[in-house]
Amino acid sequence: MTDVESHAQTVAFTAMEHGTRADYDLVSEHDAENAAELPDRVISWLKMMDGPSPYRISRLEHCLQSATRAEDDGADDEMIACALLHDVGDIIAPTNHSQAAAALLRPYITDENWWIINYHGLFQGYYYFKLYDIDPNLRDRYKDHEHYEACVEFCHRWDQSAFDPLYPTRPLEHFEPLVHDLLREPRLVAY
Repeated sequence: MTDVESHAQTVAFTAMEHGTRADYDLVSEHDAENAAELPDRVISWLKMMDGPSPYRISRLEHCLQSATRAEDDGADDEMIACALLHDVGDIIAPTNHSQAAAALLRPYITDENWWIINYHGLFQGYYYFKLYDIDPNLRDRYKDHEHYEACVEFCHRWDQSAFDPLYPTRPLEHFEPLVHDLLREPRLVAY
């Protein structure tokens, strides 16, 4: 690619305040192409979770088992996909994986499902915080929130129980269409 060809595919500005409509159309086209690749990128992140783990199953298997349990319980497709993706933030932000996964999914899911994913890490503390002399009921600071009980249920039924190597868990290929459907088009633009 020549310098001229390379420059033709980039914006003319060096500061956003000097951009033109043509510049921003080029940026929008690039963003749309990037967004179209999101489902496959997220699936590749899930695959990265299929490695050594201190649990009896890999982190990927945990996510698959969470989704399988949700599907077995008759959850809707969005919730099944959320159960699959609830820990995908581990790949890019292990110390705040819940918020990373929630931020990724925010434009594509309901407020309730966003809230569940965003707070599930704190709510999971109910099962082990006491072992570290931390109040296991820290989640109760949100007990008056409209989605509190839904998060308690998510954690109890599909997250904390999804570490069983003997549970009949469906493979990633089974859930890939749900990921593609979920991430196909945002419901809202999150700013």
